[in-house]
Amino acid sequence: MEDQATNQEPAVPTPESAPAVTPAAAPPVTPAPAPINPTPVTPGASQAEWPARVADTIEDVVESVHDRLVRPLTLVARGVVFGIIIVVMALVLAVLAVVAVVRVLDVYAFGGRVWASDALLGAVLVAAGVFAWSKRGARSVEEG
Repeated sequence: MEDQATNQEPAVPTPESAPAVTPAAAPPVTPAPAPINPTPVTPGASQAEWPARVADTIEDVVESVHDRLVRPLTLVARGVVFGIIIVVMALVLAVLAVVAVVRVLDVYAFGGRVWASDALLGAVLVAAGVFAWSKRGARSVEEG
């Protein structure tokens, strides 16, 4: 009896005895599409979902800060830069206009007498200053 027990090999299933599984029997696994507006991370969220949700949250925060802070600051900075450029150009043009007027008066109106063109331009500027001074408003008690 011992001979029979030692000579018997353990029963190993052979490929012929195993049930056949065809590849078409299992449906293909396709990932679900990502939601348009991700929901907050829930305690039962899988390990694969939370990095995408965190990245979406960070992107939303950055966009919100950009829309509310960076964009208005950019507009203000552009206004300041363009304002400085306009003021500088206006000053340059005003100086060139005064030089041109003095030169035209000196050559064509007074025949080389610079003092006359300077006196005429000074009188015009003083008259403009007197006119502006007369149009100013009276100070209130609170201002001064």
